[in-house]
Parts: sequence; structure tokens; C-alpha cells
Amino acid sequence: MVTEHRAVAALRVFLVLLFGILVMFQTFSLPGQFAHMARESPDFAYLRWPATAVTVFWLLCVQVVIVATWKLLSLVKADRIFTEVALKWVDAIVWAIAAAWAVLVGVFLYVGFNADDPGLPLLLFLLLTGVTVLGLLMVVMRALLRQATTLRTDMEAVI
Repeated sequence: MVTEHRAVAALRVFLVLLFGILVMFQTFSLPGQFAHMARESPDFAYLRWPATAVTVFWLLCVQVVIVATWKLLSLVKADRIFTEVALKWVDAIVWAIAAAWAVLVGVFLYVGFNADDPGLPLLLFLLLTGVTVLGLLMVVMRALLRQATTLRTDMEAVI
């Protein structure tokens, strides 16, 4: 039990750190990076705002996952993880991953049809495969949480 509390505390520290870093990237780094790329490669300057919007959206999806994870950790700490409330937060994670996946499919198709070199499409395909696995894993984890919640509810009714 002590190890669990330490792990939850450490995870919360790193979730806050990650969230802060993502906000910095969204507001300072990515817009500046794409502005610099537009100046350095005028042929691709038209991609500045779409690339900025897509990457900021992806980071927003990660932030939704971070917030939902924080809420789930609060439910674990309060011993309320096997409730309907937890399922709503897991749904938020699944939907955030699904939204990021849908945009990634669009980016993959755009880059795939316009690329001269197979390197970037292959990298995007790898990323797309990874996000697909993560999304499907979360769907399975949600189903397991649903079963555990039902079993706990049944056990509490018996007791």
C-alpha cells in the first residue's frame, strides 16, 4: 500500500511536469518552429498554419489524457476506481486517442500521397500503428474495468 501511494504521488508530479511542458510547446515552441520552417523553406510555407494546428491539437489530446489520468488516480486513492465515474474518465481517454488517431490518418494520407521519400510516410505509419495499438488497448482496459465494476457491485450487493 505504501508503494502504491508513492507511485501515485510520483506519477502526479510527472503528470504536472508533462502538462506544463506540453503547454510551453503549444504556446511557444511549435508556432515559432513552424514560422521558422516557413521562412527557411518558402515552398512549404503554406503548411505553417495547418501543421501548427494539427500538432497543437495532438498535444491537446495528450493533455486530455493527462487530466483523465489524474482524475483516475484520485479515484484510485479514494478507492472508487470501480465506479461509473471511472468509466467516464476512461471514455475521455479513448475519445482523445480516437480523435488524435483520426487526424493522424489524415496527415498520413496527405504525406503519403505527396512524399518523394518513403522515410516520413514510414515513420508516420509506425506512429499510426502505435496509436492504434494504444487506442485498442484502452478499449480492452475499459472493458476490463467495466467487468470489474460489475463484479464489485455484485459482491457489495451480496455482502
